[in-house]
Amino acid sequence: MNRAELQSPTDLGTNANRDIPAALRALLADIFALYLKTKNFHWHMSGSHFRDYHLMLDEQADQIFAMTDEVAERARKIGGTALRSIGHIAREQRILDNDADYVDPQDMLAELRSDNQQLTREMRRVHELCDEYGDVATVSLLENWIDEAERRVWFLYETGRSGPNS
Repeated sequence: MNRAELQSPTDLGTNANRDIPAALRALLADIFALYLKTKNFHWHMSGSHFRDYHLMLDEQADQIFAMTDEVAERARKIGGTALRSIGHIAREQRILDNDADYVDPQDMLAELRSDNQQLTREMRRVHELCDEYGDVATVSLLENWIDEAERRVWFLYETGRSGPNS
């Protein structure tokens, strides 16, 4: 089987068929990197707010993981390919891993907030690209995912704040 046998019919055009799936693959790599980092911090959470943080990160990880299939399938629907391996993720991801033996809970929240903000920026870039090519279906998905990412940022920000109500 060759690449042509994997191409789905689309009316978006050759350039869109090349550019949008490539952008979606990079986005998918970032999503997997963020998912695993969120689970890492969920598994290694400690401290006085353990239960609340542990549950929040589990909920966020589930939400992040739920995007993966839709992103990959969207790339396929428009004639492209998706990620193929952990190595492929590592080559494409822009969100950095954290392999530290210990991360302070407040640092975990801050890092995840920053990573979700980075993911939001990347999704906005893909949104702009899809707008240029008239790919309204991908744009529609991205708008919902951007809203979800902004909600995660908000929760991580508010949870990590210190002040009179903490």
